[in-house]
Amino acid sequence: MTDNSPLDLMTTEERLRARREELRELTASHRDEARPAELDQARIGRLSRMDALQAQEMAAATERRRQRELERIDAALQRIASGDYGFCALCGDDIGLERLEFDPTTPLCIACARQSER
Repeated sequence: MTDNSPLDLMTTEERLRARREELRELTASHRDEARPAELDQARIGRLSRMDALQAQEMAAATERRRQRELERIDAALQRIASGDYGFCALCGDDIGLERLEFDPTTPLCIACARQSER
């Protein structure tokens, strides 16, 4: 972290823990949306079933994104605990402070992130 101002690890850790708790609460409050859609044709019409299936798939996709973010948060918290936070997981160089402030879960410096996109 070669930027002029040092990274405040305590603030970063608090921010990550707060976001993790927020995601867990969202997951708990939206469990019903991921339930299988009712397919009893006698009870609901074709369009209603299609809407229910679409809503179910959207809820499942949202949950997958939440789970990926939770995994990234847990990995960042582990890097903080081990002293590896702020260093690129691929090349070992410092990750820029602005990059970490924008996304505190990022494990890669900008150069390695660009390389991995290719």
